[in-house]
Amino acid sequence: MCTTSSQIFILLISLITYSHGFYVPGVAPVEFKKGQRIEVKAVKMTSIHTQLPYEYYSLPLCIPKNGTFLDKSENLGEVLRGDRIVNTPYEVHMAENIKCKLLCHKQNDPMNWSVEESEKVAGRIEHEYFVHLLIDNLPVATKAINPDTSERTIEQGYRLGFMSKGKAYINNHLKLLLKYHKHSQDSYRVVGFEVETFSVDKDHLTFIDDSCQFLPEAKPQLVNEDTGTKLYFTYSVEWGESDIEWASRWDIYLGMKDVQIHWFSIVNSIVVLFFLSGILTMIIVRTLRRDIARYNSDENIEEMIEETGWKLVHGDVFRPPPKRMLFAAVIGSGIQIFLMSLITIFIAMLGMLSPASRGALMTAAIFLYVFMGLIAGYYSARLYNTMKGKQWKQAAFLTATLYPAIVFGTCFFLNFFIMGKHSSGAVPFSTMMALLCLWFCISLPLVYLGYYFGCRKQPFQHPVRTNFIPRKVPEQVWYMNTYICILMAGILPFGAVFIELFFIFNALWENQFYYLFGFLFLVFCILVISVSQISIVMVYFQLCGEDYHWWWKSFIISGGSAIYILIYSIFYFFTKLEITEFIPTLLYIGYTGLMVLTFWILTGTIGFFAAYTFIRKIYAAVKID
Repeated sequence: MCTTSSQIFILLISLITYSHGFYVPGVAPVEFKKGQRIEVKAVKMTSIHTQLPYEYYSLPLCIPKNGTFLDKSENLGEVLRGDRIVNTPYEVHMAENIKCKLLCHKQNDPMNWSVEESEKVAGRIEHEYFVHLLIDNLPVATKAINPDTSERTIEQGYRLGFMSKGKAYINNHLKLLLKYHKHSQDSYRVVGFEVETFSVDKDHLTFIDDSCQFLPEAKPQLVNEDTGTKLYFTYSVEWGESDIEWASRWDIYLGMKDVQIHWFSIVNSIVVLFFLSGILTMIIVRTLRRDIARYNSDENIEEMIEETGWKLVHGDVFRPPPKRMLFAAVIGSGIQIFLMSLITIFIAMLGMLSPASRGALMTAAIFLYVFMGLIAGYYSARLYNTMKGKQWKQAAFLTATLYPAIVFGTCFFLNFFIMGKHSSGAVPFSTMMALLCLWFCISLPLVYLGYYFGCRKQPFQHPVRTNFIPRKVPEQVWYMNTYICILMAGILPFGAVFIELFFIFNALWENQFYYLFGFLFLVFCILVISVSQISIVMVYFQLCGEDYHWWWKSFIISGGSAIYILIYSIFYFFTKLEITEFIPTLLYIGYTGLMVLTFWILTGTIGFFAAYTFIRKIYAAVKID
């Protein structure tokens, strides 16, 4: 047993290592000739203070000369993330430097913002919005100094501007620092894209022919909210050769600075796992085996039955729970979420859902959830059949609509507030219709199909018969109270995942990349094992107290770690985020609530199936008179 566990652990570690070396299958490098035009695209503007992304041209910025904004149709994940990829007027050619050049307008004709436009720009600068550009699918980065540690850090995008003495100043000059790698004598690959930002007042720019130059000690460009703003947008390009290979060009964004923390998380999780395994071995292997041996012995049976109580409820332990249709629907939803999560994390661990494939992770998760409806419907039907349910069509409809309706309804409600802010994070009507089509035209029929096949199969077989008259449940000890059990059962699985949870929250709410899917897969496996063990232990204690109402309780208690995630999300909101406005706060509450609910259904389903398997095993091992 120990040898097998060691082999599995070594295999998982090797997969983690493999996942870092394997890079985005299906994405081929683009090669450029010297002097070839390279498009500079814009994705969106984001701020960690508002959590509301905006399109690049939601501000009066320089537009392309041909007036064409839209670059391409985004995939489903990009649309839901608020990405709107557009063309920009920057003219960049491979390995050709530009000292200083006007981005738009003419030397004697600066851009002129009205008071209203100036106020809009100043508001974005005050909320510390970042602009995200792309060159050859490589996002722009800026180097910054961490004021707390004085370390150089990498920020995604560049700051739209800065505040000084209550005034807003815009970064109207960009120095594009580009790196290329020579693949062959006449072919180049883009391997680096950074930006240095400058704010230069229009009166401190001089022009010589088509080029521009800053005056010494140039003043920054003020965004004047009283009279409007006149300004120039300029840029320069500086190329440099690099030894970085194309496959490693994302390392600057995905630098593994927190590997020790992740390993600490893994070690912590494994310690939790061994702790639970020790409890399970002591209680189940020793105590339960002894109970079974004594129950199966022919001597002094009455005395043995009085000593322990779990055999006494053999005639009621498989009695169907109340609200069996709802229970089957919740478990079916949990199966769908579990399969979607497992497959998505595994595929991402192999490198196929890298951050370089923008929106691919969310798109894959949505489609996997939709198609997993077939399996969810099948197992939900067999469970519903086992609980002697008769209305399988209504149960199938509830299974297919319960969880998606909550998610869609919440997001639809929040979308009104996002649309009111004219944010690119608002889901367009066409996308909502596409999601509804996926739900009603694919997921719903697949769940019904799964229910059809599941109802034709035999129900799950139980080793003992159920009595006609329910047994009275005696008064339980205080520590078997449902709320206390939830708190006790949730703390250890939460301890196994909370460090990864911190990085996931950073990726969601602070616009950072999450890429350590190898660690996440290992933590997910540990979570499944720990929740299963906790559920078995808690159900065993419950049955020893002659309480056979374990169906709903095993689900609710196993999802107890979601309570701690809710508490952690509140702590994270007040300590890590600087959100003060109503709509961003509402978005955080709504999306975090959906995350907590999803985690509860996921872990509750895992715990139920672990408890169900355990109960069937132990009652099959004893002789029932």
